Amino acid sequence: MNRRQFLASSIALLATRPSFAQEGPFRTKYYPISSGIGLHDLAPAPDGTVWFTAQGKGLLGRLDPKDGSHKTVSLGQGAAPHGVTIGPDGAPWITEGGQNAIARVDPSDLKVTLFRLPEKFAYANLNTGVFDKDGTYWFTGQSGYYGRLKPNAGGMDVFRAPKGVGPCGITVTPKGDVWYASLAGSYIARIDPATGSASVVEPPTPSQGSRRVWSDSKSRIWVSEWNSGHVSVHDPAEASWKTWKLPGERPRTYAVYVDDKDKIWLTDFSANAIVRFDPATERFNVFASDKANANVRQLDGRPGELWGCESGNDRIVMIQTVAAG
Repeated sequence: MNRRQFLASSIALLATRPSFAQEGPFRTKYYPISSGIGLHDLAPAPDGTVWFTAQGKGLLGRLDPKDGSHKTVSLGQGAAPHGVTIGPDGAPWITEGGQNAIARVDPSDLKVTLFRLPEKFAYANLNTGVFDKDGTYWFTGQSGYYGRLKPNAGGMDVFRAPKGVGPCGITVTPKGDVWYASLAGSYIARIDPATGSASVVEPPTPSQGSRRVWSDSKSRIWVSEWNSGHVSVHDPAEASWKTWKLPGERPRTYAVYVDDKDKIWLTDFSANAIVRFDPATERFNVFASDKANANVRQLDGRPGELWGCESGNDRIVMIQTVAAG
């Protein structure tokens, strides 16, 4: 999503309070960031801080949850960052759509290094990135591309996606496989790391709008379906699918994240909420925001914590993912 699309979609439908109750003694905490900064994605770091992208201002930021303070760094002229992930080197790596580049920010001095896409892929509309077990960075571009960057060697390859436009979320499994989701294409795909080719796997619901993906500990692929309002799981080993509709009348499932206990976390724009799904009991817990139009576009976490950006409110949210003892 580019900056103009981001700003337009931030003007969402008024939030509706869900009629279902939150269960369990989970604790929610909010961290306000600068108004108008345009929060999008985030990534918790090993040192306890949280990196976040500010698409509206072309910045990368770092939140210190201990005192709620944050610092930002400009990613360059015309920057419009989307996704961020922590690399094997401990640094944040960003899909920087505004400059059509992958950006690395040094955690110590905040120096920005850009790895630009080839000119023939001038507007890839970069979306999300992930590192595989070999230290290769894989990324998606909604204009119809996915690619890989080998930071040590400096080489970059960009591939045209099956069915054209749409590649969004991307994940790596414990087995080392890389999968991405295509929103416009309504499919998920496994990338062959050797050849770079992508094998399409069709979810059971037609035109469901696969938006983000995340692997669980068993290398099953969990999918947030924007159009259908479902959460689905694909087991590549069995070539099987299971699908559940989120609570409420017209859910709009955006983000998905699988925590360290294999509980599934999602965001529902219609309910203005973060939703927890337990595959063992097939039950949902709903955590409605206390402000309208939260628009949480991505989730991430670490043991005991679920993190997300309320892009509509320019604040970061944290939910304790285990019951308080």
